[in-house]
Amino acid sequence: MARYTGPKNRLSRREGLDLFGRGNKLRRAQVPPGQHGPKGIRRVSDYGAQLREKQKAKRLYGLLEKQFHRYYETASRNPGNTGATLLSLLESRLDNTVYRLGFVPTRAMARQLVGHYHVLVNSRPVNIPSYQVRPGDIITFGPKIKLPAPEAEAVPPSWLSRKALVGKVERLPERADIDTSINDQLIVEYYSR
Repeated sequence: MARYTGPKNRLSRREGLDLFGRGNKLRRAQVPPGQHGPKGIRRVSDYGAQLREKQKAKRLYGLLEKQFHRYYETASRNPGNTGATLLSLLESRLDNTVYRLGFVPTRAMARQLVGHYHVLVNSRPVNIPSYQVRPGDIITFGPKIKLPAPEAEAVPPSWLSRKALVGKVERLPERADIDTSINDQLIVEYYSR
């Protein structure tokens, strides 16, 4: 299981936003990483903006380059908008779905729950974080895990429904359902160079 294990605040500072749900623990989010802080304001090239957007999406969902590129290849083969399909594929990963249902506060925690066989999809244990959920899938938890009931203010997106500790995938996510600050067009431009 390959994943990034380095300093997370550094990545969040590079992208200029809280990628890992650290909340108030993340200080100086608007200051670039490095020992001496910002070295002056430079104009970002078109390629630089595309790269930053791709890196932000990749880090937000906790993927490495090869897996993210594979998602792009799958999205580009599908008919329709490649960027919207890419974000739909990323959102319908099992670890992200557990996070979006509001059962855990971060995607990393959701990934760990899935990896430890605590998540059941249609009453079968699944330990693959990249498992693609489908409409009609029921997501529950195993008997060994004790999760607090999700807060009422943590409302899941419209493509998911939740009742107590049971979640259901109503339909696949569309671009309008995804509230992340990712510009998918820049990612498509990056890979179609």
